[in-house]
Amino acid sequence: MKDVFARLGADFFSTILFIAIYLTTDNVLLATGVAIVGAIAQVIYSRVKGKELGYMTWASLGLVIVLGSATLLTHDPRFVLAKPAIGHFAIGVIMLKRGWMLRYTPSIVTQTVPEYVTFAGYAWAALCFLLAAGTIGVAMTGDMKLWTFYVTVVLVGAKIAAFAIQYIAFRSLVGSRLRAAAQRA
Repeated sequence: MKDVFARLGADFFSTILFIAIYLTTDNVLLATGVAIVGAIAQVIYSRVKGKELGYMTWASLGLVIVLGSATLLTHDPRFVLAKPAIGHFAIGVIMLKRGWMLRYTPSIVTQTVPEYVTFAGYAWAALCFLLAAGTIGVAMTGDMKLWTFYVTVVLVGAKIAAFAIQYIAFRSLVGSRLRAAAQRA
């Protein structure tokens, strides 16, 4: 679990840095510049340490540089605010692959209710698309306080709620199927 949080922190390092700098300074351009430098420094540090850089790290670096530069050049924060939407959309597309979630669920779930795991995978994709659309909508307002709330509370809260619903549903469905099988036997 610690490894998962470390990877998430690494994947969202520039966003976390952007939010932290913005909240302390109330300066979008400074926060954008620091996020760009932080993303570049993160890649350099990883390369010096000989760490393998995944696709998400490179994609994040590219997005931070391109969208951050657009923000700095135009003085329009909407470019950098759209970055999480692009990530959510890309992940949503990946989640449209049938059965992607089977490898992430316990074997008792995949053996007992595989059709529901496949459905849940599509539901996660839909959630990512919905969150991406919401992020774009909030980013287009240019309201930094609203965007910060959306990214830190709504995006995270929606995923926690979806995970809790999925956990309860899988637990209930597996229990129901196992009880039904025991009664037939």
